Amino acid sequence: MADAAGHLADLPGTMLRFARVGGTVFGYAVVHGPGALAARLRRRPWVHAGACLSSLLTSLGPSYIKIGQLLSTRRDLLPDQVCTELGRLADETPAPRKKRLEGVLHRAYQDRPWPFAQFDPTPVASGSIATIHRAVTLDGRLVAVKVRRPNIGRVMRRDFQLTGLAMGALQRLPGLRSMPFKMMHAQVGGAILHQLDFAAEREALDALRTNLSEFAWVRIPTPLPELSSDGVLVMEYVEGLARRSPESLSPASRTAAARRVMSTVYEMLFVDGLVHCDLHPGNLYVNSDGSLVILDAGFVIELSEPVRASFADFFINMAIGNGPLCAEIIIESAASITEGCDLDGFRASLTELVTESTGARSSEFNLAKFAGRLFDLQRRFGIYPVPEFAFPLLSLLVVEGIVQGLDPELDFQAEAMPVLRRRNMPRTSVTS
Repeated sequence: MADAAGHLADLPGTMLRFARVGGTVFGYAVVHGPGALAARLRRRPWVHAGACLSSLLTSLGPSYIKIGQLLSTRRDLLPDQVCTELGRLADETPAPRKKRLEGVLHRAYQDRPWPFAQFDPTPVASGSIATIHRAVTLDGRLVAVKVRRPNIGRVMRRDFQLTGLAMGALQRLPGLRSMPFKMMHAQVGGAILHQLDFAAEREALDALRTNLSEFAWVRIPTPLPELSSDGVLVMEYVEGLARRSPESLSPASRTAAARRVMSTVYEMLFVDGLVHCDLHPGNLYVNSDGSLVILDAGFVIELSEPVRASFADFFINMAIGNGPLCAEIIIESAASITEGCDLDGFRASLTELVTESTGARSSEFNLAKFAGRLFDLQRRFGIYPVPEFAFPLLSLLVVEGIVQGLDPELDFQAEAMPVLRRRNMPRTSVTS
């Protein structure tokens, strides 16, 4: 009842947001519609669609940017050209005005003493959900202060309601009823809203630090809960961070860094089940000695054990070339399968893909291309994975470019085997 009352109370705001979103979409349709129609008539409907959609989502705001970033991994649902453009979405936005920032900080600390001797209102980083500021505590510690943007939670929750209505409408359309739009919205949209919860992010930072404590070459900033408040997360400040090009590192450091990135991600995926899905170059830094710094745990997802087990099973069987079992794992874990699906045809096609990939040299294996072909098979045969599978895949796709830039010869599949052996060994035979 309380939730229903809250939704009713916010109905005018939601309708206003709907009008703004609708107006923006209509404007893009007017401007880009004729070009899209012409491209369709030329049988090239997706040539400019990805770029237009990316621009539209950026205009709509943080919720839609995050949705676009996640949809960029869903090549089972969208064409490659669209996914490639969505993968370029960035959520860096101008910082809020100083007065609005001061208002957020005043409300956060109105019932307790101001904990900073110095606070720089000019952010060192500015994202769509929060800005990061450099500060010095009263006892002289240098800290990073993450401040949630004013009113961003209200906007994103309204967007969540609107996208939920849109997903529900899509699932009622003929030909789309077997696609798990509602489930995808609940899991993916929920993960996006979860980034508003700084208390949860603080816990995720602590959990990642504990899980990766044996990796001496990974540094994760320590959160400082005694200085944090609602909408404000304070953590240790990591100095000396720089985006280094691979060419600026020695060959040994490049190789070490590439292997360390993959070891870290595989540890999250296959052992801990707590996965950082946003390790882009702004959150993952490589030092000159090949050590790593991981920042921002806002987009950290805890995988369910069934998803973690299925993903590990699929990965190890892909690595050893067991295509038939890879197919069975996908079929068994699917969220939905279109009625009349040619399962034998899917098994044969996926076995062929896995065989080709297993035989390829390390420098020739491309995870994004493999995932694209896999998702194309799923789309063609009508086998749709659970939306939660987007998260481990997203974590790998985000770091793939970084790793290949450091060491293009690194074998993604072979690097996973030591980690997989340390967890319960996945099954490697088909059981009836």
